[in-house]
Amino acid sequence: MDANGLDEVQRDILAFESRPWRDPARKADAIRDELGLSAARYYRLLGALVDSPAALRFDPMLIGRLQRQRDARAQSRARRTIPTARPLA
Repeated sequence: MDANGLDEVQRDILAFESRPWRDPARKADAIRDELGLSAARYYRLLGALVDSPAALRFDPMLIGRLQRQRDARAQSRARRTIPTARPLA
């Protein structure tokens, strides 16, 4: 762990995520090749880092951007939900 409270894998994930990616398929390949993680595992670890105070101290700009993106996706999903039907009376 470093002074921010992050281990090497966590720092590597944040550094990787800060790079610009235009092609999701290439990013998925790079996740496996460079980090040795499956894409699913990578995104689970990244999701935990988004809420980590240590990650926020390490790279506040990246974590702020990821939090905004997550919040925008959640709002988009909430708008797409199907309203519940009213009971017939």
